[in-house]
Amino acid sequence: MKAFSDGAGGVDADPVEVPVIDTSVHIFTQSNKDLRKTFMQEPFRSRGFPDYEMDWYGAPGGEYAEGTEGPDGEYPGSDPALAAKHLFTERGVDIAILHPMTRGIMPDRHLGTAIAAAHNEMMVTRWLDHAEFGDRFRGTIRVNPDDIVGALREINKYKDHPRVVQLGIPLQSRELYGKPQYWPLWEAAVDANLPVAVHFEVGSGVMLPPTPNGLTRTYEQFVGFTALNFLYHLMNMIAEGVFERNPALKLVWADGAADMLTPFMWRMDCFGRPHLEQTPWAPKMPSDYLPGHVFFVQGSLDGPGDVDFAGEWAGFTGKDDMVMYGSSYPHWQLNELSVPSAYSAEQRDKLCWRNAAELYGIEVAASPSVASAAAAQ
Repeated sequence: MKAFSDGAGGVDADPVEVPVIDTSVHIFTQSNKDLRKTFMQEPFRSRGFPDYEMDWYGAPGGEYAEGTEGPDGEYPGSDPALAAKHLFTERGVDIAILHPMTRGIMPDRHLGTAIAAAHNEMMVTRWLDHAEFGDRFRGTIRVNPDDIVGALREINKYKDHPRVVQLGIPLQSRELYGKPQYWPLWEAAVDANLPVAVHFEVGSGVMLPPTPNGLTRTYEQFVGFTALNFLYHLMNMIAEGVFERNPALKLVWADGAADMLTPFMWRMDCFGRPHLEQTPWAPKMPSDYLPGHVFFVQGSLDGPGDVDFAGEWAGFTGKDDMVMYGSSYPHWQLNELSVPSAYSAEQRDKLCWRNAAELYGIEVAASPSVASAAAAQ
């Protein structure tokens, strides 16, 4: 729980305790040796694949927040007890959604699936089944979109685990995710009743360049263009009729980009309106496919900040029903949960916990302001 002023629009009031669901906690194995020796078998254990570090675009000040390494120098985000202390005790988080960080798309699809499977086993055995903190963790099962057979195998293995709440795929892909080769994966996600999180990867797999014009030069440019990748996938999925084919499919764009949604969807609606007959497989207005299908993890880097129009901005394109707080722990930005003062109590609760609780089926106690408002109706 975290305490916030309950005065919407900047009016002072007594603080209110609000539940917090952190939807973006990145977890790792303790080391590359730990990954290979503990969770992988031959012929994949001795194969070559990139380590966790990003070869070209490492953050200038370091990738990880200070103090997030394990007690014996293990990789940041690899010790459940330490992460629990930082998240639950120090940061006021109630539930943490874990996202194992793998290595993107491998040239060999079988190797890519083996790496994903190793991370899934690590997450389930070390985190979700943790004797002390497991009940406060929820997990993302990593699947390889380049290997549908292997992905379905991982889904079937873990879909009934009570703390598994979503599937995870890389943002960096070979193709846009609306293409037909991915459709069996979306159907399997719906059958398993699991949302799909698209998240930026560590390491350096094989992938499309981060911009339509190729590679960027610096970390700052790379991060700045990342949001466009999410929109490319989303707009392609709408145009290809993915949500029309799968009315129950839910996509989580797990590394931001909500700030880009309104202008891009405006353009898609504007130019799509006169030509809907060209896409009979997606007959609705493009923006009509957003509600209930599309969610964004929101850190402190997206949006206009604490300004008097922040609440109005959040309502554009229904973004306040789509955004969920995520810290990106243990990465350098370690986003603090900062709610603009112009948000209403309802908008605040949607960001802090309500959208995530409804998406992932997590039971948390409503904040007093919302509970009292509901009782008055």
